[in-house]
Amino acid sequence: MTITDMPFGSWPTSITSASVVSAAVRLGAVRVDGGDVYWSEGRPDAGGRTQIVRRDPAGACTDLLPEGMDARTAVHEYGGGAWWVRAGVVYFVNWADQRLYRIERGGVAVALTPEPASARGDRYGDGAFGPDGSIVAVREHHPVDGRGAIDVRNEIVRLSADGLSRPEVLVSGPDFVVAPRISPDGAALAVVTWDHPSMPWDDTVLRVRDLATGTEIVVAGGPGESVQEPRWQDDGSLLFLSDRNGWWNLYRWTSGGDVETVIEVEAEIGEPAWQLGSSRYVVLGEHGIVFARWRDGYDGLALRRPDGSVIDLALPFSAIGSIARADENAVIVVAGAPTAEVGIYRLVFPTLEVETLRAPRDLGLESADVSVPEPISFPSTDRRGAPRTAHALFYPPASSRYGGAGAELPPLLVVIHGGPTGHAVPVLAPSTQYWTSRGIAVVDVNYGGSTGYGRAYRELLQDAWGVVDVADCIAAARWLADNGRVDANRLAIRGGSAGGYTTLAALARADTPFAAGADHYGVADLEALAAETHKFESRYLDGLIGAYPAERDLYRERSPIHHVEQFRSPLIVLQGSEDAVVPPNQSQMIVDALRERQIPVAYLLFEGEQHGFRRAENIRTALDSELSFYGQVFGFELPAEEGIEPVVVENLPNAR
Repeated sequence: MTITDMPFGSWPTSITSASVVSAAVRLGAVRVDGGDVYWSEGRPDAGGRTQIVRRDPAGACTDLLPEGMDARTAVHEYGGGAWWVRAGVVYFVNWADQRLYRIERGGVAVALTPEPASARGDRYGDGAFGPDGSIVAVREHHPVDGRGAIDVRNEIVRLSADGLSRPEVLVSGPDFVVAPRISPDGAALAVVTWDHPSMPWDDTVLRVRDLATGTEIVVAGGPGESVQEPRWQDDGSLLFLSDRNGWWNLYRWTSGGDVETVIEVEAEIGEPAWQLGSSRYVVLGEHGIVFARWRDGYDGLALRRPDGSVIDLALPFSAIGSIARADENAVIVVAGAPTAEVGIYRLVFPTLEVETLRAPRDLGLESADVSVPEPISFPSTDRRGAPRTAHALFYPPASSRYGGAGAELPPLLVVIHGGPTGHAVPVLAPSTQYWTSRGIAVVDVNYGGSTGYGRAYRELLQDAWGVVDVADCIAAARWLADNGRVDANRLAIRGGSAGGYTTLAALARADTPFAAGADHYGVADLEALAAETHKFESRYLDGLIGAYPAERDLYRERSPIHHVEQFRSPLIVLQGSEDAVVPPNQSQMIVDALRERQIPVAYLLFEGEQHGFRRAENIRTALDSELSFYGQVFGFELPAEEGIEPVVVENLPNAR
């Protein structure tokens, strides 16, 4: 095929905002019940609603939730663990009222928890069954008078699985409680707890409580150790993940009090517990333990064999969302690859035969149209200026039909993940290919603080938010420009949530290399965030910045709103009106400040959206508006056939 030279950024592409959301789904947790496989699908074209799907042994798929119901919990505001299944009955938390419901095959949804006493009410999640059929779950209780995050109470409760009942409180007292799991004999409860100011990737404790006496013992955890995913075995032992050796690896506890190492690898089996209900390993009988592990920016599956040896499995997957045991010879995984979106697969052992249960979309792309991420490492500095190495995934422009004109180099988008403990995910994402297929390069930065490189790398951001992350993003951009991969004069930076803060912090400095930025619901004022955010993150900044108000001066120093005089580059800001994590006033204050200083700025407020955009029409508007913004700032034309409405950029000379 003939390659046509066109300016970078202007390439026509089939990956439009319409194709990004068309038939798109966010595949979540997977569960197995008998011969049926269940999974959740977040559907942008249904207003972001999460549906639960059942696939029977014959391959027929059925949507289970009635119209108007949405399986999503607001526990910790980030949710997760919103549904589970047993004997053909699905239990789920409905988004609108946060009540727990059950729905039998062919039946109607029946409430199991009382009506909320206030608009915020009680929230449930992370449920599991006891051997008697009862349910244990996390309950997050919000006071009727809405007095604030400090009065929110997190507990473990027991509920009837059959009908409306008053929840019985089993565990209360710690600031946070998650992962309640009843032992096979019904006598003990395993639970993970932590207290402010720790976050679950900092210091957690795994406790086992005797349900008859109320006495409990600490199995693992404490200062400097993060424990997660406890899972009882039939012999009464308890498996769990811990980063006591610097990596989230697998351990076993027995009732005699001994803890032994089960899997020890220099890779992360666990992930930061922003959401409830993670599932990163399963025991597969005589075949051993199948587990996911992050290493060098890529995820993958591995097997711990009964003799203790560990092998990586030769599979195409680069990111694993969830693992469930299907039977003694197979597992179900939610997984994606650099050249395929996330799908659901059955893996048979020992042959590693792969059966597709829920295929990813066919985007109709040729291989040359797909930009495959290239892991890169580059020099950067820590918060004291000492040299160190940082990491990223680089996506060069890719098209089977177009190439750059002459000696021109492509613009670069530096993408900053949220968290800030998150990580770049090397899976085909149309929202990334939206840029690369137009001739815009992307680098997704795993800055210091990111997960996947061990606890020491994750802790590089302690007391250093707004320093190490910014240094790594600038270093990535300059390294790519110095190596002739991108245009040093057309560097842009974009991020959401914590990434939005880093975007603003990188622009609020006189030496910024970035000629433009996009802030998606980011933090402008750290003091305001410390005072206004929800319980889960209300002390998060203690570790990232310092204790407040003792370190008030540092909060002000690190807040972009107090350095608006340094802003020179145009900025687009996108925000949800109902965001409880980063309230809209954070975006409004930075927009107002830039308007006052006559800095080019565009602002889009999406009504009804929370922390992240779920509705198809808003996802489309956000993408196209950001593209229009870059086109106006960097001077490239948009493909006329897409009919993209130009976004209004205030104070931009010669704006289109």
